[in-house]
Amino acid sequence: MENLFKKRQERLELFKSRRIRTNKDLTKKEVPENLIKNCEVCHKNVPYEDMMNNLYVCPNCSHHLKISARERIRQLTDKSTFRELDKNLESSNEDDFPGYTKKLDKSKKSTGLHEAVVTGVGRINGEKIALAVMDSNFMMGSMGQIVGEKITRITEYATRRRLPLLISCTSGGARMQEGIMSLMQMAKTSAALKKFSDEGGFYISLLTHPTTGGVSASFAMLGDIIISEPNALVGFAGKRVIENTINETLPKEFQRAEFLLEKGFIDMVVDRTKMKKTIYELIMLHKGVSL
Repeated sequence: MENLFKKRQERLELFKSRRIRTNKDLTKKEVPENLIKNCEVCHKNVPYEDMMNNLYVCPNCSHHLKISARERIRQLTDKSTFRELDKNLESSNEDDFPGYTKKLDKSKKSTGLHEAVVTGVGRINGEKIALAVMDSNFMMGSMGQIVGEKITRITEYATRRRLPLLISCTSGGARMQEGIMSLMQMAKTSAALKKFSDEGGFYISLLTHPTTGGVSASFAMLGDIIISEPNALVGFAGKRVIENTINETLPKEFQRAEFLLEKGFIDMVVDRTKMKKTIYELIMLHKGVSL
């Protein structure tokens, strides 16, 4: 009887050890976080590699995920052709706005950028172009003095070099921490674009989700051709603010790209997977080259 009890104990211990070892093995085989991407619209899991290969457009519902400025530059320009300009320009807390310095430092560390826009020169299917690409990951792409300065400088560069200009916009509006100086950037960038236009320059404005506030009220809507990604939110004030002001309920699709296209505010809505080809064709069309 005693031997039978010992054998039973040994078998139980063996079973426990195997279960613990199996659980450890299962833990090691868990799916890494960056292997699967969950779409925020259709909520389906998509292999991250498939999402990357599809330019961060969900293959199930065609939802366009937000992307960084660096990623958009990679998607739009030919490999190894982009040369960044004014890279080290950065904002400072001149008015000692409480907490502003901390927010700037946090954005710089999280994005690896000095400001909410990257400017430079690159090539699209061999055609040289000046471009500015905003990044909503940097303080919601808000426009302060340096954002306005960088966009003005790249516009002036394109004017001198007679290059087509592309500005990819995404913004929550003017940066409140810089007060009136951030609002002045609306006039500053618009004046530079007027001179660019007077010199015969060709400006393509690309609106991405979201493009609002002072950016939408200035350079974002001054393009010779205004393109938007599907379902992008584009407007000045928020929908709720407008409804409370006019005491009316606005349509569900209000301020979305397709609604603006219908009303004539923008020229075309283009899927991200076709964006580079479309921009190239527009550049060639402006040059008078038939494709």
